[in-house]
Amino acid sequence: MLLMDPLNLLSTAHRTGALDPTRLASLGAAAAAWGPTTAAAYGAAALRHPRRTAIIDDVGEITYFQLDVRTTRVAGGLRSVGVRAGQSVGLMCRNHRGFVEANVALAKLGARPLYLNPMLPTSQLVAVIERECVQTVIVEHDLAHQLLECEQPVTTVSCDPGESESWSFPALPKWRPFVPRPRLMTNDQPIVLTSGTTGAPKGTRRSAGVAALSGVYGVLEAVPVAEGDVSVIAAPLFHAWGLSQLLLGATLAHTVVLRSTFDPAVVAADVDRHHADVLIAVPVMLQRILHLETPAELSSLRIVASSGSALPGELATRWIERHGSNLYSLYGSTEVGQVSIASPQQLSNDPASGGSLLRGIEVRIVDEDGTDLAPGEVGQIMVKSGMHFDGYTDGGNKEMLGDYMSIGDLGSLSVDGELRVLGRVDDMIVTGGENVFPSNIERALAQCPEVAESAVVGVANDEFGQIIRAVIVLRSGRPGAKMTVRIKEQLREVLVRHELPRDFVYVDALPRNDAGKVLRRQLS
Repeated sequence: MLLMDPLNLLSTAHRTGALDPTRLASLGAAAAAWGPTTAAAYGAAALRHPRRTAIIDDVGEITYFQLDVRTTRVAGGLRSVGVRAGQSVGLMCRNHRGFVEANVALAKLGARPLYLNPMLPTSQLVAVIERECVQTVIVEHDLAHQLLECEQPVTTVSCDPGESESWSFPALPKWRPFVPRPRLMTNDQPIVLTSGTTGAPKGTRRSAGVAALSGVYGVLEAVPVAEGDVSVIAAPLFHAWGLSQLLLGATLAHTVVLRSTFDPAVVAADVDRHHADVLIAVPVMLQRILHLETPAELSSLRIVASSGSALPGELATRWIERHGSNLYSLYGSTEVGQVSIASPQQLSNDPASGGSLLRGIEVRIVDEDGTDLAPGEVGQIMVKSGMHFDGYTDGGNKEMLGDYMSIGDLGSLSVDGELRVLGRVDDMIVTGGENVFPSNIERALAQCPEVAESAVVGVANDEFGQIIRAVIVLRSGRPGAKMTVRIKEQLREVLVRHELPRDFVYVDALPRNDAGKVLRRQLS
């Protein structure tokens, strides 16, 4: 495990305001009231910067002081409708202040937020709510109809943002006696769902602990965020990536810009209008910003942080060429937390780089028998850190090898410790006895001028076991035999024979979930 360098630690602490005595005092006071929760992060920011804008959304602006008052009001209202400490409460809303207010209010109550994806199919949504024994769901009105199919009775509380800055949670009393959460509550960890690309999403729970601090420090050391930055968070808040960046923003008293729906032109305009320092996104969002008819300026951005799925093809190269060396790619998962970060320099050298391991993180690359492989050899990625989750809420867990947890991906480590991720274990294609990684072929397809996006999957075949199918979104032109011939000719120049796709399918758009991950099972 790497030791923290004193000079780097001092520099990071100074940049993030950790050396400011008033910050330590405010954080201590907020933690004494609310424990190590989201409420403490927002409460500390309200004590230090009451007039600073906390959230900008479709409704308008709200300061940290206003947010603190309103979340106490919402907590009292939720208590009046039966929400108590230790209960699981569903939170199903898009990116706006309603999500933030509900999240902080639940922390003040000591209740467990269960972050629900508004885009889940009704059958999966109902299954998750019943599995987690949820009795109350905070939900936007146009999504509430999905809850009617629940067999168990569910109380709904509307969190629609409305059209005015004086908006408050409908049907909740403005003022109610409110009792702060028990400080020693230990069973109120938030429940974050997996992305659910292979079925109904699973619930994950993670305890706050001292062991995770080294991982947090590692992120802050590698990505130069600073106290008081303006952040545009385009990534969905109900997933681990967006949620963690929202909490980081509160901890550093950022002004956070949110929009209920993603529109690349609106995101670009928000960055320029508010002189944003940081953009938080998933790769497909960056692709769509690059494809805007009127190129975005984005000159104020110091940091563009991408996670949630791998950077496709040459996206990193195109972004850095157009917008400068500000792109950071973070690799990890809901279960293990952040593992590595690829810096702009690393992405310039290798657009597919997984980056350097964070301090406090250890990785082993092993074969099917659990034997360690040499640098450069491809195997399963196993991770040891203080950020492992506590397990799935249904009692299951990830595969373990001693203290190392499987992340479910294949990759390799270089001699100098740089990680390269080749894709999911389940996505590997075995054709004619050869192991083929879709990411290699997708990077080759990204170099074809005709190809805008692609995904590569294996399709069952009696002769070869699997054949390789390339699913392609064209930039222009018509799909057909001539187009396929041109693409094949270009692929032959960079791929070995067994990597060449045998089947080409052209589509208008790739099926993706809300985190931007391609739903490969729908393509085979």
